[in-house]
Amino acid sequence: MAPSATAELQPSKTMGVDAMAAMAHRGKSLPGIPKFASHDARRQWQLEHMAGAFRVFAREGYAEGISGHISVRDPEHQDRFWINPLGVHFGLLKASDMICVDLTGEVIGGNTTGSINAAGFQIHSAIHRSRNDVHAICHTHSVHGRAWSAFAKPLDMINQDVCYFYKAHSVYSSYGGIANEASEGERIAESLGDGKAVILMNHGLLTVGETVDEAAFLFCLMERSCKVQLLAESAGLEKQIVSDEEAAYNFRMASTPETLFVEFQPHYQYEEHLSGGHFKH
Repeated sequence: MAPSATAELQPSKTMGVDAMAAMAHRGKSLPGIPKFASHDARRQWQLEHMAGAFRVFAREGYAEGISGHISVRDPEHQDRFWINPLGVHFGLLKASDMICVDLTGEVIGGNTTGSINAAGFQIHSAIHRSRNDVHAICHTHSVHGRAWSAFAKPLDMINQDVCYFYKAHSVYSSYGGIANEASEGERIAESLGDGKAVILMNHGLLTVGETVDEAAFLFCLMERSCKVQLLAESAGLEKQIVSDEEAAYNFRMASTPETLFVEFQPHYQYEEHLSGGHFKH
């Protein structure tokens, strides 16, 4: 395993920079997604942030037995992705634990002594095949996501934060059991479409992003949004829905790959502080 990757964060040069400037006081630039001089350096950085995302998920209580997975597409080989080993608690995972597989399921590198979740492979490989823009995928059986999934309904735009999913999430309402068959993964990918997230009926949540940071932040946000929706529904009062105009504005301002990457950094930095960077090795 290569030494811990470092890179100087630079303000983003993509269209998301305007949104990030608008989110900062007096329009000061926020640091964007870092650039790297080599595939090796970016790969190590991705694995560190992947492991950091698992530590955040562990602290949030998303671990459930051997279920749940995050994958990140390899920066050099587009037909390969990295995924977590089966049977290791999210809170114990390190960058060196991750396994690299190709789209047929063949182990290519990384932790070659570990095995991967068969259902996880079917879901992640199908999405990586169908969405070249997706570099990271998060799926776990979080409590409130599972609860809300039983209704097979999308989230209502009932607060500012859930607008990050405005017209960008769907519902997969044809539960096919544990996704051990390629066809189930393909149906989930089809249901996701070109969106950022999908609610899997009777199953849980799945989010995607250009970085693992984006996908992980969206997962945490979607899980909390499911909790908020359940609380609002239980009150039995009429809900006030954010207008389409305002929801679309919030989405444009806050749901770009750059801003969502930045949103995750406080969570990542907190885990880095608590562990002394242990997960980066």
